This record gives sequence, structure tokens and C-alpha cells, in this order.
Amino acid sequence: MSESLGPAAAAGAKKLHIKTYGCQMNVYDSERMAEAMGAEGYVLTDSPEGADMVLLNTCHIREKASEKLFSELGRLKPLKLANPDLKIGVAGCVAQAEGAEIQRRMPIVDIVVGSQAYHRLPAMARAAAAGQKSLDTEFPPEDKFEHLPARPAQARPTAFLTVQEGCDKFCAFCVVPYTRGAEVSRPVARVLAEARALVARGVREITLLGQNVNAYHGTEDGADWGLARLVRALARIKGLERIRYTTSHPSDMEDDLIAAHGDEPKLMPYLHLPVQSGSDRILKAMNRRHTADDYLRLIERIRAARPDMLISGDFIVGFPGESDADFGATLALIEAVGYGMAYSFRYSARPGTPAAGRAPVPDAVADARLQQLQALLTRQQHAVQQAMVGRELSVLFERRGRVAGQWVGKTGYLHAVHVNAEGLTPGTIANVRITQNWTNSLAGELLRHE
Repeated sequence: MSESLGPAAAAGAKKLHIKTYGCQMNVYDSERMAEAMGAEGYVLTDSPEGADMVLLNTCHIREKASEKLFSELGRLKPLKLANPDLKIGVAGCVAQAEGAEIQRRMPIVDIVVGSQAYHRLPAMARAAAAGQKSLDTEFPPEDKFEHLPARPAQARPTAFLTVQEGCDKFCAFCVVPYTRGAEVSRPVARVLAEARALVARGVREITLLGQNVNAYHGTEDGADWGLARLVRALARIKGLERIRYTTSHPSDMEDDLIAAHGDEPKLMPYLHLPVQSGSDRILKAMNRRHTADDYLRLIERIRAARPDMLISGDFIVGFPGESDADFGATLALIEAVGYGMAYSFRYSARPGTPAAGRAPVPDAVADARLQQLQALLTRQQHAVQQAMVGRELSVLFERRGRVAGQWVGKTGYLHAVHVNAEGLTPGTIANVRITQNWTNSLAGELLRHE
């Protein structure tokens, strides 16, 4: 996924264009970088043409991330040649992993800033304005969040809030421990303060973010808080109506967090819980630290606490050594769980990871398996959405739709819902009767709202 961040810039201001690749964590990081640069007099613009600075916030999770970055930089090169004063920066995980190589291959890049150092971006921008190139991919001892400006008023009723970063799991396919570092949890008081500030600015739903968010263990007055305790504290904030979190590891799904899904109404009935494979042999080769049976028993416990829980997952097809039997075990696990939605990918090696040097599954075999797996997941998603038709669901409306008079919001299960209605505003929570199941969303009729 990639998206450009920002409304049209105001005339006369310094213009910043940010293009974001990858996960929700990167969307949050881009927002925080935009806020930091806003304090330097920059405003966001939708296009790199005419910008004073272009910032590419990269993700190393997807296939060929480096190649895509260099391709994008190649497209920016004519802009730089036409306007030598244009400053170009690269941030995020690819910057963290390949910073020096980026500047060596692409002299047009003025700034390379890693995932843990983007609070230093304003100083790097000032250096770039003075003609100095900057490279910062360190893991600084200071808390970057303490050096970022306060969150501004939100244009949307939903917001991301990072509570945890890094990962200690070292899955054989994953670069996160190398690009984001070890697991670190933000202090409870700072998380709660940021949440209260967001709510005061109009946010009604917060999604807690972390590379391994359910490993959260913050501190407050010397006491250790897990994610469940943090969720319960957030739920007491008046005006905050919905809480979500992502992404979780099965090994860190603790009993109190499962219980919170059953007894905390503000915690939404949606859980993204990646499993990657249904084969114990492949899970061991991936260093996933759980078996397929562990995962299935965990799903049973979660659904015992919250029977209507929608489960989302991640799957890697064609991991080195995956046999037909291993792939069959993955299909069997998917059938047993019944996913409401899922993300699936063909394995691609990440430089520096333990699996990178292993013999790959032939491309044709991996492609065929991926098509079969995605067909099964699509059937399950369609069945779950079809079961929503006729139900009355609470929807948080976020924006106007593309059609006149249409509004778009999300159910507690994270389904997008389109309705034709007047008199709504962003942040309205309304009851909607679902009338249609579309490919990746639902349609409904408004019943009543606040």
C-alpha cells in the first residue's frame, strides 16, 4: 500500500509532500513527521510538483521494497534537476536498513532518516537547506515521542496512537527486529495524555499501534501495565467511544487481554492475529514460537470470550521448504478458523534475515498456491460479509462518499459501510441496517443516530 499524505498546501508556505508506503505504523509516523515539519513552517501538498521537500516514508515488509524506492527516486530526479533547491528525503525501514547505499546510488537524496530518529527531521531539513546532506539511522537513547510537537486538531474522527515499537521474536522471514529494534513500550502516562489530547480534538476511535502491540508492557508509578490494563484505562476517557489495536503475536495474547474483549464494550470485536502457516514444520522453520494447535486453541478461547469476534490474519505462501502437505495444513487451518479478512503474500527473501539464504519454492508452485489460498480466503470473507446483511450495526461515520449524498463509516468489525443520508458529520455514530454485501464493503440504510 502507498498513499500520499496531505491536503493542498497554502499559498506562500513551504510545501511538503509525503508519500507513505506499507503499514498503519508508517501512516502514524508520516503524520508525526508532518507535524514536526509543520512546526518548521511546512504545510502538506498533494503533489511532489512544486514542493519544497519530498519525503518518502518506506516499508521493508513488502516484496522488492528497495527496488520500488529507487524507482520512485528515479521519477523524482527530473524534478530535482529542474529545481535544485528541492530537498528529497527517505525515511522508514528501508532508510534504516540501507541508508548509506541510498545516498551512494542516488545523490539526489538530501536526507536519510531511520525509523527511530525522525524527531530529528527538522534539524536535518535545516542542514539540507544549508547544503549539507544528512544520514541518521541510529537508535537514539532519547524518546523520540518526547521531542515531537503536540498533536494538532484532527480532521478525522479516528486516529492511530503508537504504544509499542520493535520486536524481539526474530521470525526467520522478518526484518522488523533489525529495522525497528528491540521491543520498547511507551510509558502509560504519555500514552494516556496523547489519547486525551486526541479525544479533546474530536477523535472518537483510537487504534493502538505496535509491531508487536500485545507485547506492550508500560510502567506507571513503578507498576507494570499490560495491554489489557492500558485498554481499560483508555476506555474510561470520556468521549473515546472505540478502541482497537494491531498487530499482535499469538504468543503474547494474554488471559487478561482475552477477557477484556468479553467485558469491555469499547474494545471492538475485531482482532488481527497473524499465523503465517498452518504447518508445524514450517512454523518451526519460521521461528514462530507456536504450533497450529496452539493457535487454534487460542482462537477458541478468544471466541469463547467474544463469540462474534472477527478474526483477521496474515499468511505467507511458498516459504522455503514448504511441501504440498505443509500447504494443505495451512488450508485446513483457514477452514477451521473462518477468517473475516486476511492478508496473504508469496514469500520473498529479505536481506539479512535467517531465511534469506534458503532454497526457495519454485515461483510457479508458489503462485499457484497463493491463488488457491486467496480464493479460499475470499470465499470466507464474502460469507462473513453476507452474514451481516439484515443485521443492525453501529457505524462510526468518517467521511463523505464519492457519490453525492453518500457517507462512509466503519462497523465495529472494521467493515466499510456506505449509506445515503443527510445531516451527518464526521464522528457521527449511527445504527445502520445492512442491506447489501459488496466486494470489499457493505451498504446499508440509516436508522437512527446521536
